[in-house]
Amino acid sequence: MTTDISSLAPETIALIVILAAWELVWKGIALWRAGRQSDLTWFIVILVVNTAGILPITYLLLTNEKPKKSRSHKRKS
Repeated sequence: MTTDISSLAPETIALIVILAAWELVWKGIALWRAGRQSDLTWFIVILVVNTAGILPITYLLLTNEKPKKSRSHKRKS
């Protein structure tokens, strides 16, 4: 039994498109952070596994960065 995409209901196609966009956004953000932090294991897992955004969101929450204070101002002696 094969299903042609044209036989799907418009609501189903819309749902698939929305889920794909949702996954793409979260995956992109998580891959960017994993790459910046040189976290190869997470990068590969997030790249390969599709979880409708659950895995990338989990990674982002686990690696939540707190802004570091810049020490660009040096004291003059």
